[in-house]
Order: sequence, then structure tokens, then C-alpha cells
Amino acid sequence: MRELKDYVKTVPNYPKPGIMFRDITSILQDPEGLMLSVHEMMHLLEGVEFDVVAGTEARGFLFGMPIAYNKHKSFVPIRKKGKLPREVVNKKYDLEYGTAEIEIHKDAIFPGQRVVLVDDLLATGGTAKAAIELIEELGGKVVKAVFLMELAGLHGRDMLKGYNVEAAIVYPDK
Repeated sequence: MRELKDYVKTVPNYPKPGIMFRDITSILQDPEGLMLSVHEMMHLLEGVEFDVVAGTEARGFLFGMPIAYNKHKSFVPIRKKGKLPREVVNKKYDLEYGTAEIEIHKDAIFPGQRVVLVDDLLATGGTAKAAIELIEELGGKVVKAVFLMELAGLHGRDMLKGYNVEAAIVYPDK
């Protein structure tokens, strides 16, 4: 049986020279890889009590939805600015090359709800930290953050100190 990391294709020098891009579309295109990715991420949630799965746009949706479905929990999308139709709270955060902004519906999380944050990648941690701050602003408690992959060389965990963070695949480099 193949391991999950065997389904990830590495593309050298993309999007710029020196970058080793870890492409997850190869996981999504393979039925076994897709099943394994969801199962591995659900395995990271064993023993964790939670009420809601929140996923960041867009790949957090791809993994968060099947996890929520299989665990019989609700799913809350955290989207890019301007994509949600009702009243929102938003958070601006820094990127390597500028800033970005994400939003969540104001009524998406209730005070005291235990939330699992799901995304495909933990790199610098900026998006995850902003998502956690939105959840907490609404009164939710992030009990775990689960990622498909982590690029440990970018030190994203440093942004998430104090939170329970795990990834199904950890690459030691960038």
C-alpha cells in the first residue's frame, strides 16, 4: 500500500526558481490518494471532541467537508473577502508578497463551540492564524488545527503556538 506522501508530486522551481512546490492535485485525482488523505486527517482527530469543522478557502473546503460529513459535524467556510453574502467579520493578514483578507459569517460560530480548523497546507501560518482569530472573535474555541501537509522549514507552527497542530505529511524543508 502506498503512503500518502507518495501521492504528492513535487514540482521543482515553481512558481519561482528554488521553490519545491508540493502539488496536491495528484492526491485529488487518485481515488485511493483522496480516500487516504481524508482518512489520515480524520485519524489526527481521534479523541478530539469538537462541534464544528471550519475550512479555509479553497483547499480547506476539499478536506474539511468530507471530515465534517464523516464525523457528522457542521462545516463553516472561511472565505476570501467579498465572497460571503451575509454579515461577516474579517481579518487582514500579511503574506510573503503583500496582504490578504478572509471572512466568516458573523453567525457561523457560537460562543463556546469547539472548532477544528482544516486546511491543505501549513506554510508560514498567516492564513491559519487569521482564521483562528476570526473563530475566537465569534467566541469559538479552536481545539485543533489539522493540515494535509506542513512545510516545517517555513516555521508556521511558530505563528500557532499554544494550539494543537498536526499535519498528515511533514516536509522538513520549505
